[in-house]
Amino acid sequence: MGQWNRRSLLFPLDLSFMILSYFLAHLIRFESTAFLQEPNDFFIPLLIVVVCRSLVFLFSNIYRSIWAYASIHDLVEIIKTTILSSLISNTALLFYNGFEHLSRMIPIIDTLLLLGFLCIRSLSWRLVRDQYILRKKEGEGIPTLILGAGKTGATLLTELRRHNDLNLLPLGLLDDDESKLGAHIQGVPVLGKIDQAESLIRSLEIKKVLIAFSNPDGKQIGKLIKSFESENVDFKILPSLGSLFFDPPKVQQLREIRVEDVLGRPVVDLEIESIRSYIAGKTVLITGAGGSIGSELCRQVAVFHPAKMILLDSAETPLYEIDYELRKVFKDSGIQFRAVIADIKNPLRIGSVFETDRPQVVFHSAAYKHVPMMEINPSEAVLNNVLGTKNLADISRIYGTERFVLISTDKAVNPVNIMGASKRVAELYLQAISQGTKTKFITVRFGNVLGSSGSVIPRFREQISNGGPVTVTHPDIIRYFMTIPEATQLVLQAAAMGEKEEIFLLEMGEPIRILNLAEDMIRLSGFRPYTDIPIVFTGLRPGEKLFEELLLDLEGIKKTHHPKIRIAAPLEEGDPSSFQARFNALLEAAKSDREDEIFSSFKALVPEYKIHKEYISEETSRKLKNDG
Repeated sequence: MGQWNRRSLLFPLDLSFMILSYFLAHLIRFESTAFLQEPNDFFIPLLIVVVCRSLVFLFSNIYRSIWAYASIHDLVEIIKTTILSSLISNTALLFYNGFEHLSRMIPIIDTLLLLGFLCIRSLSWRLVRDQYILRKKEGEGIPTLILGAGKTGATLLTELRRHNDLNLLPLGLLDDDESKLGAHIQGVPVLGKIDQAESLIRSLEIKKVLIAFSNPDGKQIGKLIKSFESENVDFKILPSLGSLFFDPPKVQQLREIRVEDVLGRPVVDLEIESIRSYIAGKTVLITGAGGSIGSELCRQVAVFHPAKMILLDSAETPLYEIDYELRKVFKDSGIQFRAVIADIKNPLRIGSVFETDRPQVVFHSAAYKHVPMMEINPSEAVLNNVLGTKNLADISRIYGTERFVLISTDKAVNPVNIMGASKRVAELYLQAISQGTKTKFITVRFGNVLGSSGSVIPRFREQISNGGPVTVTHPDIIRYFMTIPEATQLVLQAAAMGEKEEIFLLEMGEPIRILNLAEDMIRLSGFRPYTDIPIVFTGLRPGEKLFEELLLDLEGIKKTHHPKIRIAAPLEEGDPSSFQARFNALLEAAKSDREDEIFSSFKALVPEYKIHKEYISEETSRKLKNDG
């Protein structure tokens, strides 16, 4: 209230402007002061105009603005208030004397003059502040370069000028748009293209680089950071375009460069209407809803306004957190949210959920995924990843679910570990039961996602924060990576394309050498690899291979109309009864915790599966060898 009172001290000044503009309007119109000789023709109308304008001004929003930050919005508010007060005051004059002795030009001149006075009054302090107070330190501050001279870069430049306490001195902007080269934005020149950044940073002795465009070239940024790792150059970046969609960029949003930015995955082009067609107004069940992929699926599915979302997970805390988040963010969307604690290995519990909610779309992301853990707990891998998938798929078929989407992995291709083999068997089961049912069983297979729980990036980050060493299993190990939002968006897109028993492969881009990833993360944390933070090699873990494959040689591959999604042609159908017998043998072995039989059953179902001999007995090893 105190601040509003201080700003309302402007009213006496505006009152004088009202009187002055009305007087000058008469003086301009009549080119003399003769109008002052007739009080009834000037002073009483003046009183009526001033009183009417004053009431309108006092009840408007123009005294809530702050001079130092006057903007276009404030200018529009002044124009609206002035015109409204003119209409009301001149209507009052009409009732007073019917314009009998008043020129019709006077209200127009009066309004224009008053607008001019108010605009000068409102913007004068802003001009003084920007041109003198903020520029009185010209030449002082941290030399700063902004990458991106678009709308985001210009807004960020404005923010930097307002935050004088940051002590940043913008020396230039860079942009690949040739039409902007040589131009000035708020007095700051556009010096060149992005690829000139390295030379300009050195020549201008830049100490801070701010990245302000939506889809930066990750390799280019990574190269820049690497070039200046031994020098005192600080790199900051604004959040992705999606994060800024409803909010203009702020200085406070600038953050450290992350490994996701360096990888530079391009933005996904989604076919919004095709996704909306199978989600909007439907009941959607998401298993593993508290996990990395599951929780992001929840967020992105909710954007398409399903009627109801069932969030299912066996872990209480992460399920509570995603349920709380969705209820808060989508509180006015009309979506019903139901959080269900359930184990997919329990068919009676899952059946009860389907009986109650009748989901029309199922996204099955619940799975045990950690390779080393599953190697020493094969029974649980089978029960959760295979039996759990079977339970959900069977019940979905019984209740007439329209679309069932299995989240799979590149480790299912030529598997060398239990986790990959279990996901491959789950894929095969969906293909086996997809015949003769209205349910569309769809599999989406992709590689590692950046930042998922238990993945390499959180582990590296923790090791770096502890001062190292950073542990890498092998200097030549490579992996495919994509961001969690990108993976989930492509899952939604692939699900829209699926008809029955397809296995969709997400385009993972170029494989990334894990050693390079570790080095980049160390640099992004402000350290030098091997000098400040050591890197040690621990050797491949059980069930781990140097590179992942995304496709079985036997499956072949076909393109789809989406550039980031391919489709694997299904395997030729074998004997259904033979498959079911081998499948049941695997489940029985897992239920009885007979590990040797689990390995041999996997080999029978997935001939390309390579078993680690250390996990099977000599007798089983001989048997498998004899079986070919």
